Amino acid sequence: MNVTDLLKKDVMLLDLQASSKEAAIDEMIANLYKHNVLTEQESFKEAILAREEQSSTGLGDGIAMPHAKTKAVTEPTVLFAKSKNGVDYNSLDGQPAHLFFMIAVPEGGNDTHLQTLAALSKLLMEPVFVAKLKEASTPDEVQQLFLDATQEDAAEEKAEAPESGSSASSDEKPFVVAVTACPTGIAHTYMAEDALKKKAKEMNVDIKVETNGSDGTKNHLTNEDIERASGVIIAASKKVEMARFDGKHVVERPVVDGIKKAEELITKASTQDAPVYRDSGEKSDDDGEYEKQSAWGKIYKDLMNGISHMLPFVIGGGILMAISFLFESFLGSESEFFLFFNSVGDTAFNFLIPILAGYIAMSIGDRPGLMPGIVAGMMAVQSDAGFIGGLIGGFVAGYLVVLIKHLLKDLPQSLASLKPILLYPVLGLLATGTAMYFAIGPVFSKLNSFILSFLEGMGTGNIVILGILLGGMMAIDMGGPFNKAAYTFSIGIFNDTGDGAFMAAAMIGGMVPPLAIALATTFFKNKFTPDERKSGTANYIMGLSFVTEGAIPFAAADPLRVITSSVIGAAIAGGLTQFFHSTIPAPHGGIFVVFLGNAWWFFLLSLLIGTVISALILGIWKKPVSK
Repeated sequence: MNVTDLLKKDVMLLDLQASSKEAAIDEMIANLYKHNVLTEQESFKEAILAREEQSSTGLGDGIAMPHAKTKAVTEPTVLFAKSKNGVDYNSLDGQPAHLFFMIAVPEGGNDTHLQTLAALSKLLMEPVFVAKLKEASTPDEVQQLFLDATQEDAAEEKAEAPESGSSASSDEKPFVVAVTACPTGIAHTYMAEDALKKKAKEMNVDIKVETNGSDGTKNHLTNEDIERASGVIIAASKKVEMARFDGKHVVERPVVDGIKKAEELITKASTQDAPVYRDSGEKSDDDGEYEKQSAWGKIYKDLMNGISHMLPFVIGGGILMAISFLFESFLGSESEFFLFFNSVGDTAFNFLIPILAGYIAMSIGDRPGLMPGIVAGMMAVQSDAGFIGGLIGGFVAGYLVVLIKHLLKDLPQSLASLKPILLYPVLGLLATGTAMYFAIGPVFSKLNSFILSFLEGMGTGNIVILGILLGGMMAIDMGGPFNKAAYTFSIGIFNDTGDGAFMAAAMIGGMVPPLAIALATTFFKNKFTPDERKSGTANYIMGLSFVTEGAIPFAAADPLRVITSSVIGAAIAGGLTQFFHSTIPAPHGGIFVVFLGNAWWFFLLSLLIGTVISALILGIWKKPVSK
């Protein structure tokens, strides 16, 4: 398979009209769908946007390579597009993107097309080739350029291949090894590989690069390679096997640095100007080699790690508890069905705070942080420090483990094996337990009691305001920090008191956006494209199921109108649940658990009011689609 087999002429867009990143993505996806490369657009777009959140695929030098691998793709395809005026694509160099390669890969595809995509990625590292590409004006010219470049590249590789029996490298040159990897393993992995190889050749440095792509590990580094190397380069934006580099000077950077900063990485590795990596996780120097992250970004990442691992317990345990209440209403509190479902659900709920704290600590302190974090969460439960106490305990446990690692980093190598199996568990537990028993537990127990008493003493007016706030927050970013903060707060109160009032406000706030979009696409057909109307129908199901993310594609395409209307409707609905004293006895489930709560008919009325208001605002505000 050649690059030209994937780079189909009929799907090319040589006059991309979009002027923004979101619009460019939509325009390219629509063209793929038009030519039957995609069975549907929504899941593919979600995958594209998820990849963009990890790091921009705007590589700089006017090139962007958005890519995704999903079931929606019928055959591997590369869509080539050109923008005359350029698109602000949040590129790494801050410059507009003019050349676009949207890569669509089907799940379970064979290795052949992945190798072809790797070849495509490498070609785009050639400035002369890119310059010619920018001048091409027809699909035939584009294909011919790639065909010629591929043949030249193959000829060069054949000419440079070492003869049989000759050594691939010289002992007189510095030798380094590298690993490249990106989350999807489609483009950046191979672009970083090619950039490192070319720069190493210019610098007269021998290099061997292992790629961790979608087609698996290629050019695997042997123990002999690693032992001989002066240093190691990890240009990766996902986890790679690190234990094998114990004791070596390791430069660890995101994969884009392998593309853009190859000379710097090779210099540091070849001169051993990099920290020594230790299998236990510490380095002999500071963490300057890692991708810089803001303090809030780090805290949010750690918090989300705890919440994401906690959610299965929330959803599974919460819904089983809700089912138990259904059995109780029909069969009584002594019913075996009630006792069984309630016991299983309640047991899962007992793990909420320990799991939250444990995985927050693990995100901070790696595996040694997990056990102290879980214990911190359990101690928070036992001391009535509640959800907040457990959350703080998880952060404290994680940072205490980091401190212990730092204090033990100069331990003799002969004792290094004792750290993960003895020293970290004992010292980590002792330090965390001390903090929880003497400080965090007592302090947050009183704080938790004060918060619960304050909430119980709030008048109807204040409760309604809180409901408005929770409902609105659920719709602001539809799964982002505001949404998670409102949802986590509601779960914490529900877990501490068993009162599902705030759970009702949070759940209805998450149900309104997709339902409102579905309603708007039904009654304001001229305001939406045919594809959007099809997606709108699916949002009925997602909204009723409390899956707020169904609204994300619409919010990404028209954020001002969609988010504003969603927040207004969700806030009104959230406030009405508190005014009508509706409750939901489960943290998830949507319409399937609504009927188990108090004043459920008022919950449905609140949902209807909020949805209609939001749909009307969106439908009236949105401009008709031009034919």
